[in-house]
Amino acid sequence: MLDKQPTIGRFAPSPTGPLHLGSLYTALAGFLQARSQQGLWLLRIDDLDTPRNVKGSADTLLKTLEAFGLHWDGEVYYQSRHIDVYNDVFNDLQKNQLIYPCTCSRKTLTASDRGQSQPDIYPGICRDRQTLPDGPHALRIKTDNRIITFQDELQGLISHNLATQDGDFIVKRKDRIIAYQFAVVIDDDLQHVNHIVRGFDLLDATPKQIYLQQLLGLITPRYMHVPVIVDQQGYKLSKQTQAMAVDLTSPDRVIFELLVLLKQNPPVELQEAPVTELLGWAVEHWNPVLLKNAHAVSCDY
Repeated sequence: MLDKQPTIGRFAPSPTGPLHLGSLYTALAGFLQARSQQGLWLLRIDDLDTPRNVKGSADTLLKTLEAFGLHWDGEVYYQSRHIDVYNDVFNDLQKNQLIYPCTCSRKTLTASDRGQSQPDIYPGICRDRQTLPDGPHALRIKTDNRIITFQDELQGLISHNLATQDGDFIVKRKDRIIAYQFAVVIDDDLQHVNHIVRGFDLLDATPKQIYLQQLLGLITPRYMHVPVIVDQQGYKLSKQTQAMAVDLTSPDRVIFELLVLLKQNPPVELQEAPVTELLGWAVEHWNPVLLKNAHAVSCDY
């Protein structure tokens, strides 16, 4: 049934600074995938992590996308305007005893990791806790022993057992901020997103999100994890690695270079073409199969 529906994709940047090349690369891939299927491409601003938000960044992100011809459909969706929806879902999960408060500190978890064969798995210290503590606490969701399996359109068959590879994971942080893993599942459902194009660095997060979708009775979208851009040292371009903002003075040149990095082989004669012509060619010739099994692409930025 899902395949017969119009493609609805999305781009979901955080307003923590200007858009860098790595984010624009992912945005372009998602845009081309949606447009090549005559689908919708939605824009979401992931603004729940308020301590990291930079004033004015959301507006800058919108203007940057417009400057590069990446025009979205419909109104911009802001996570911060849907907190009541997230909390309603939390209440339902709590009634069904599927989430529990966790007071474990990093120190406690580090101490419990010693001697463990798989130290990154949450050991379930607070799993049987039912009453809410007075002090700071996170909320964790209970996982079971099911195998989460999905076919990524570029990375192939992925299988993951959350219980044995991750353990119960956090859905609301100690600072009361709703965790990305949880919010994104609700957002995708509210926006009817059925095809997610994003960076390879988020592949490991996907089994958790599919688990939540199954738990909440939601449709699981199709997934396409494109390679991330890395610098000459092999580090992913990100705000944490001080990636530079994209150059707004020559969007045509940047789009052409991104198409090269997406392995789309744009013809040399389009090097001086305006953005609209470049994007028109790219939509018509979009071939994501050329990125099959690629995890990263290197550039000089």
